[in-house]
Amino acid sequence: MNIKVVVVGNLQTNCYILEKGNSVLIIDPGDNAEKIASNITSEKKVLGIIITHSHDDHTGACAELMNKYNTRLYNMHNLAEGNHVIENFCFNVIYTPGHMDDSITIYFKEENIMFVGDFIFKGGIGRTDMIGASPFDMKQSINKILSYPSETKLMPGHFASTTLGEEINNLNYFLTIL
Repeated sequence: MNIKVVVVGNLQTNCYILEKGNSVLIIDPGDNAEKIASNITSEKKVLGIIITHSHDDHTGACAELMNKYNTRLYNMHNLAEGNHVIENFCFNVIYTPGHMDDSITIYFKEENIMFVGDFIFKGGIGRTDMIGASPFDMKQSINKILSYPSETKLMPGHFASTTLGEEINNLNYFLTIL
């Protein structure tokens, strides 16, 4: 799987374009639909758009891209927790509320990559002091992902990627204060 990172909007959101053959999935198109589309060649078929949570900085370009590519939106409301296949993309949805009550993590086991939205960042976790957020849920979500391989690459909604192993010490710290 080839992954392109397109940084969009005032909050510098990471939009991910996943390619397998001629198929594409878009994760978290927060803004700048034209910029995102310019990174998808015309021979590619966009199979869908996945959002990790419903904050505007992750959803701002959804409608425009859905119209452009005549594709559908996937989120917590139509992706049950568990395994999913969208044509040649196989992934697992993990409910990870805490930053937002509709937060999900998308785990590609074959590639050992998690798209975590604003759940975890390099060196930190998402805010839990906003409407729809919960420190208790964040703690439960962190505990849930600790069972995954430490070499799992984490692709956050903002800033640089990291690995679960790199973040274990930080996550354990946050578990004690949440």
